[in-house]
Parts: sequence; structure tokens; C-alpha cells
Amino acid sequence: MPICRTEAIPGYPILEIDHPAVRARVALHGAHLMEWTPAGQAAGLYLSPDAVYQPGKPIRGGVPVCWPWFGPSAVDSSLPMHGFARIRFWEPGEFSEDETGVTLKFTLNDDEETRRLWPHAFRLELTISLGATLRLALRMMNPGDAPYTITGALHTYLTVGDIHQVTVSGLSGVDYLDTVGTPARHRQEGDLVFDREIDRGYDTASPITLHDPALQRDLIITGTGSHSAVVWNPWIAKSRLLADLPDEAYLRFLCVETANAREDSVTVPPGGMHELTTTIRVERLGESGSLHCLDRGE
Repeated sequence: MPICRTEAIPGYPILEIDHPAVRARVALHGAHLMEWTPAGQAAGLYLSPDAVYQPGKPIRGGVPVCWPWFGPSAVDSSLPMHGFARIRFWEPGEFSEDETGVTLKFTLNDDEETRRLWPHAFRLELTISLGATLRLALRMMNPGDAPYTITGALHTYLTVGDIHQVTVSGLSGVDYLDTVGTPARHRQEGDLVFDREIDRGYDTASPITLHDPALQRDLIITGTGSHSAVVWNPWIAKSRLLADLPDEAYLRFLCVETANAREDSVTVPPGGMHELTTTIRVERLGESGSLHCLDRGE
């Protein structure tokens, strides 16, 4: 198995995957995918060089698992932003590999500390499939005797070559909530371009394509178990306010998140289950401008 275990700091394990099809890193803290780099390609995920590796603190970049709430808690604003799943140590489960890549599984169960923050029994299973295509599947189960309601997201930081050149398609005609400044609802007209801070929740379950001329590729993001997608870039002023993000980092990433955000909350009944997935596929721009798929072994 092409997996070795290292530590960012003592007691902070990281799994490093080195497979002919892909390189990747996963921190057990948050079951946090930090790196996904398909063979022969630029990094698929952005990880801040100023990210903090400390128990109880979220990692900036990669794919944080936001759960059981997205954003601030609706019950108590002093509770951790984006929930506690991303700041707890998960248990590694079974790993497998074949010629296309590696699959890893992780679990998180409720305990006394989580029940102080959120009084529900739960079991989370995160499956990460790594290769030319990336797929994450977050399965949330309710072993308790009462329903629970969650919001959440797979908060994916995607590497881009230059945010000024990036466009996002697949959202035209979709309603969204703009949360920069006073929250207001609008409808997207045409492709999304970037010249200011963006923090929007779109009412969509459709595939979204990130066009990146600087890296000569498209990233196609498809979700299931979701009717909402979040698009975020902090731009200049907010990047300077975030201590774990370089001032110029906004140029190099865009978050396109498969979510159960805001009105797209999910209630899981006793004995029930909900699965949230995101799949990211890379297509490369050929020299003539035509597209060809990396999944063909090129």
C-alpha cells in the first residue's frame, strides 16, 4: 500500500499517499484532505502555506468537512465556526488500491465532548477516492432515538492559476444568496467572473465547471445529496485579515463547495442516513483549445 504515516507536529498524524496515478495527503485531524495531485498535473487543491496544524484549530485549504452546521451555529454563536467535525481527530478505517488510485475511509462518532456542543448521537463515515478523479462521500447516520437536523459542506479549496482569468459556468439562471455585506437574493446571469469578494450560496444541484486558462484546464464539480452550492473567494481585504492565509492567496484558489447550506438543511430520522458527495474531474485544454479528458490515461 503506497501510504505512509507522518506527523505535522507530535500527536498530529498525516497520511501521505504516493501512487502512480496520484499524490495526496490526509490529516486525521478532521479527516482533512490536504492535497490531491493527479499524475502529471498541477495540484487540484489549494493548501495555505500558513495553515495551522494544532488540535482544535481548522486547517486552511484542502477540503474541510463542515458539520453539523455550516457557518456560525444558529443556536450559539460562540460554538465553533462550521461545526466540530473539521477539528476532531477521526479514526482511519480500511484502505484499498488498484491501478486507478487509492480509496481511504474514516469514521467519527459522538462522544461526551461532542454532545456538549450538539446533543445528538451520530456516526460519520468519510470515503475519499483518489486518482485522476477525486470523490468524497460523507455518510451521516443517526443511531439515536430522535431525529437531528444538520447543515454542512465539503468546503473544497480548488487551486487556480490566476483568479482574474477564471470563469465558472453552470450557474446561469440560478438564484443565489449573496452574503457579502447585507445578505440579498439575486439570480445569476451568464458565467461567474471574479473581480471582488464572492460569498454566495446557489440553489442548484447541477454540475459546475471552473474554467482555468492559466492552468490550461477545466474542473468539473458534481455533487449528490445536495441542492445548494457555495462559491467563495475572500479577495484582497479579507485575505489580509486571515492570519492563516497569505495576503496574495486569493489569486490562487476558489472554493466551490457541495453543500447542505441554509434552507437546504437535512433531517436524519432515527436509524436513518444521508450521504453528501462531491466529485471533481479534470479536463485539460489542448494546444488547439479543444478539451480532452485526463481519465483516458493521458
